[in-house]
Amino acid sequence: MRNTFLMLLVFYAQFSFGQQTLDIDFKTASAILHIDLDSAGVSGSIGYTFDVKNKIDTLKIDAHKMHIHKVILNKKPVDFEYNNSQIYIVNQMQPSVDNTLLISYSTQPKQTLYFFKKEDHFNVWSQGQGKYTSHWLPSFDDVNEKLIFNFVFTTDSNYELISNGDLTSKIPGKDGKTDYFYKMKSPMSSYLVALAIGKYLKKTETSTSGIPLEFYYYPEDSLKFESTYRYSKQMFYFLESEIGVKYPWQNYKQVPVHDFLYAGMENTTLTIFSDRFVVDEREFLDRNYVNVNAHELAHQWFGNLVTAKSGKHHWLQEGFATYYALLAEREVFGEDYFYWQLYQYAKQLKIQQEGELATPLLDKKASSLTFYQKGAIVLHLLKSKIGDNAFKQAVANYLNKYAFNSADSNDFIKEVDVMTSENLEEFFNKWLNENSFDYEQVLDVLKSQSTLILDFELIDCEVFQSKCSEYLSMPLHPKIKAKLVAQMPELIKPEHFKESHEVRLSIVTRLNTIALELKPNFESLLDDESYIIIEQALYKLWMNFPEDRAKYLDKTKRLKGNNNYNIRLLWLVLNLNTVNYDAEYQQEYLDELVGFSSDQYHFETREAAFGYLNAIGYWNEAALQNLKSANNHPNWRFRTTVRDLIKNLKNNKALKPYLEDKE
Repeated sequence: MRNTFLMLLVFYAQFSFGQQTLDIDFKTASAILHIDLDSAGVSGSIGYTFDVKNKIDTLKIDAHKMHIHKVILNKKPVDFEYNNSQIYIVNQMQPSVDNTLLISYSTQPKQTLYFFKKEDHFNVWSQGQGKYTSHWLPSFDDVNEKLIFNFVFTTDSNYELISNGDLTSKIPGKDGKTDYFYKMKSPMSSYLVALAIGKYLKKTETSTSGIPLEFYYYPEDSLKFESTYRYSKQMFYFLESEIGVKYPWQNYKQVPVHDFLYAGMENTTLTIFSDRFVVDEREFLDRNYVNVNAHELAHQWFGNLVTAKSGKHHWLQEGFATYYALLAEREVFGEDYFYWQLYQYAKQLKIQQEGELATPLLDKKASSLTFYQKGAIVLHLLKSKIGDNAFKQAVANYLNKYAFNSADSNDFIKEVDVMTSENLEEFFNKWLNENSFDYEQVLDVLKSQSTLILDFELIDCEVFQSKCSEYLSMPLHPKIKAKLVAQMPELIKPEHFKESHEVRLSIVTRLNTIALELKPNFESLLDDESYIIIEQALYKLWMNFPEDRAKYLDKTKRLKGNNNYNIRLLWLVLNLNTVNYDAEYQQEYLDELVGFSSDQYHFETREAAFGYLNAIGYWNEAALQNLKSANNHPNWRFRTTVRDLIKNLKNNKALKPYLEDKE
């Protein structure tokens, strides 16, 4: 009977736990955890301190698929119920302060904390955004529950461990393990708890305002350090000044990790980002970390300091971070870059609306494009409407008022209303609550503010075909020149190959049939500074001039390309399809291509390798095994591509037995 009563209470609690933050104030969390790299396991305990504000009968902690060994409430063991998602402690408690709760547990998390290997070394990292930290740490899925976290981690001494806050102590043990003590000073949501373990070195600088800045890198990437973290300190200074609120945490760290799910994640004091953005000077041109760097830094204010109360108000985090990142990039790259990006956002949103996919900004199921890019555009329109000073002061007031707390869109709107005499009800209703996206209004604003956007809209070969040759000979902005080349590739002349990177990229992308008189100029692109342009040029030349394929392959034989191996992968496939070229090494090249599909490489490289293997129809046992191993990769886009490919390959009777799951 007692167990039945407990389960009824738990059943009731599942419908009332949303009120827990009203009745209980969790203040601190202190965890002592062992991270076992070989077993991909976490074990230890986490202790909470809390005040009870109103009489309660149940405590709830989120904890997914764990072994809960014991629960101690106010120093006494207590009974608990666990449904594999939440721990329920049914206990009558009166209003009181300084209560304690200790949970001892162990787990081998299937998500959120990922145990990868990079070149035979462990690379472990967390990704908790949303409500996922509770998959490796008993904590709170509710983003409105904020508390101060402190950690003691124990792990293999051969690795560095990075987490939130200050590393107050690092104590090597005699058993090949090291204890890391991390301490936060201010409260945050559980989803912002972070952990990264790997082979790292670091460099430390200090911001103008005195904040320690720590930049981590792989030992083998020391020569890529400057180009990877370029403009970091400048953008940190700019954002503090532009936002008008001092950076709110005790330090700021950045660490690249292998096979990260996204571009980056703004954990409090610790941004984790994809090592795809670890680039050298040449790679910087094709892909760099600058925007991601600025975006995740902006989140330290917008999302971490002030958190959106619910998914409906997610734009308060992503829209703000997108806009302030763009403001930081304007400081680095100039006005034209800034307005061009806003223009691209507007065009993307126009396409979304034309596809009848547009939703209100205040829709918890809105697309990322809506939350990020539309949110940024709304902020720019608001700033343009009420003026820079009023906008800046409203943002600062909003951050200061709700610091270390949560807010919704109305909270921000109230701060805006205080700073302007304009009635903004119609503005906010249109841009936050309506499905439609008024592209023409946005375009008018951008054209009024940017000569580039105005000229880009006016100068058009499709509208003024008779003037296109004249346009192409004029010293126009590279963006406009690239557009004209794309519109009229038949008018490309040798001199255009000497123009900007953007123009050359437009040429190599749009020109499929290469005229003989342009062949030398096109061949010059094999020496371009951009690996993307070289990749495109190699393919187009190989297709257009079969008699010179060996020459082109010889020239590019030793090029890897960007850190996704774009040129090398293409080279291997072209080589394998070139008659009598390196025929004695064909098997060696096939093995190399298969090797790129293994888990030693980033999932982008693996996906490209699988695509090429499928295109040439080469599936040996190693390739199929690599494909099967990718079937449960945590990146859902890659995983979906792999599963679709497996599904198609199963139609081949010879391959199907290798792809079936064996019991």
